[in-house]
Amino acid sequence: MSRFVVTLVGVSKAYGRTVALNNVSLDVAEGEFVTLLGPSGSGKTTTLMLIAGFERPTSGEILIRGESVVAQPPEKRDIGMVFQSYALFPHMTVFDNVAFPLRTRRLAGSEVTRRAGQSLEAVRMSGLDGRYPRQLSGGQQQRIALARALVYRPSLLLMDEPLGALDKKLREEMQGELKSLQRELGITTLYVTHDQQEALALSDRIAIVNGGDLVQVGAPLELYERPATDFVAGFLGDVNLVDGVVVEIAGGSGRIRITEGLDVSTPEGPALAVGKRVRLTIRPERLEITATEPAGPNGWRGRVREVAFYGELVRYGVDVAPGVVLKVSRPFRGQETLFVAGQEIWLASRPHDWRLFA
Repeated sequence: MSRFVVTLVGVSKAYGRTVALNNVSLDVAEGEFVTLLGPSGSGKTTTLMLIAGFERPTSGEILIRGESVVAQPPEKRDIGMVFQSYALFPHMTVFDNVAFPLRTRRLAGSEVTRRAGQSLEAVRMSGLDGRYPRQLSGGQQQRIALARALVYRPSLLLMDEPLGALDKKLREEMQGELKSLQRELGITTLYVTHDQQEALALSDRIAIVNGGDLVQVGAPLELYERPATDFVAGFLGDVNLVDGVVVEIAGGSGRIRITEGLDVSTPEGPALAVGKRVRLTIRPERLEITATEPAGPNGWRGRVREVAFYGELVRYGVDVAPGVVLKVSRPFRGQETLFVAGQEIWLASRPHDWRLFA
């Protein structure tokens, strides 16, 4: 038996001349939590629909536990699914909603009661089995939808933006609960979202999709620290993105000119050549903002353009050259004086915190 629960091999999907998915290959291992992350229209939900069997690929192969399922209907694929809308039956109690998949499979009544009870207990909803969906909060409805998807013990759980309808605080609470439950039960999960923070918090691996292409796959830390493209750098978390020209390579480092009077020192890359145009990125939290001139090669004068206070975090927009504004983030520890708009400051960065894309 394959150690991968689901495998996509060169999967493409076209609607007429519109290519929704282009030659995508991906493996999801037993017990893994993989997130498909991308902007609207990138192809992530199309991928889920193809795996679930609601759509058929134009080309390519879809395997579940090593066996092709392209010709199988959805009900034969051993998959559980949770949607953003939850799709609970309003006329059924919580228990009957969860038991529904078991009854359609004609399990004995005692087995239905046992499994539905176990599933409700797993999502911490066993005391509400007699209520109706309208009597539940959004978070409780989400748990019931999850319990229903898990009750027949599918090989794979597909989740299409299940937390998208919740408010920010509840969404963050449910992220923690979902991750804990997934770990506890060992559920192999393929999750779709456009929320970068959600993907970073939940995933063992993230598959970034854009324009129907699978751009990069890796662990959250790997993608955040070593993005393969400027799109990945810009989409996964906040980033400063500037263009420049290589003006010098010496001693294992390169010097990139952003504009006259504004140079950046970076580690020498294999693709660097004097005169070559490159794109640079740096995370806002990797820039240091100070009142005094810093030591090191990357220190620039700047003027604070804007200040945004988020409680635990302060974000600055800093003018460092005509047309060049850098975003800076720093934690707020409660014992410091904030810089103010219009204030002259210094910015500093370490050369290895910059990423270059040719």
